[in-house]
Amino acid sequence: MYMSVEMITMLIGIVSILLALAGAFGWMIHRMDVLENRLEGKLGARIDAGDERLGARIDALDEKLGARIDAGDERLGARIDAGDERLGARIDALDEKLGARIDALDEKLGARIDKVADELVEVKIALARVEGPPRHLITAR
Repeated sequence: MYMSVEMITMLIGIVSILLALAGAFGWMIHRMDVLENRLEGKLGARIDAGDERLGARIDALDEKLGARIDAGDERLGARIDAGDERLGARIDALDEKLGARIDALDEKLGARIDKVADELVEVKIALARVEGPPRHLITAR
């Protein structure tokens, strides 16, 4: 098979262009890898430093808020205990007052019930006298 010089030149040109494109692509990939590694190192250091600062700030805020919450909890506990004592005293006073009133009312009602029972006995006796004993003799008419 016979190939002309122009054909061989064109094939060599196309192959060299393809090799040049592959080399350029390889160089570009290598360059991007170098830039990525450099940026990754810088950004990693910045992110680590920011993470440490943020962690320190969060820890400080946690301690401060923990102290405030504990103080508020103690104050609230003291207020609740004082309110509980006052309420307990008031309930005890009301209990004593109501107990005294109930006892007085019980005595009053007991006396009235006893009085009614005595009067009922007297009414029964009076009713028995009015009715009288049963008659034993049958009288003629």
